[in-house]
Amino acid sequence: MTRTPVAGLVALAGFCTAASFILVRRFYGMLTAVDLTLSMTLWIIAAVCLFIAYMVKKRREEGKVGLDRSQLNPMMAANFMLLGKASAWSGAVCGGIFAGLLVYVAPRASQLAAAGADLPGVVSGVLGGAALAAAGVVLERSCEVSPPTDGEAVQ
Repeated sequence: MTRTPVAGLVALAGFCTAASFILVRRFYGMLTAVDLTLSMTLWIIAAVCLFIAYMVKKRREEGKVGLDRSQLNPMMAANFMLLGKASAWSGAVCGGIFAGLLVYVAPRASQLAAAGADLPGVVSGVLGGAALAAAGVVLERSCEVSPPTDGEAVQ
């Protein structure tokens, strides 16, 4: 499996920002209010990814990765790597969508009451998406194990 390219995440976030801005510019009056609870899921998943990354890295450094019950199963580490990859891409998409909303809402926050009320939730969404993408990349990279060198036994 290849590493998640950070440039690809930035490009996807930029695309989602542009698409979201185009749609929000046309349909902002039909949207419901954006409050802080909308981005809470992004923050929670980012915290879980960082916790798992810490635990996996700690187990790897202690040499507790293997098939014993007291060790971290390598298949579970692979599953965590996939969780990190999915979280990174999801964070880029969600952060980009919130960023497109922010581009529309921020200049109008002093003029429109709805835009002023939406601003804290939108900023939290942008930061939560960025945090989720970063946490996903950290989790993915913490689950990587370099292949054995020539002549070294595989455990």
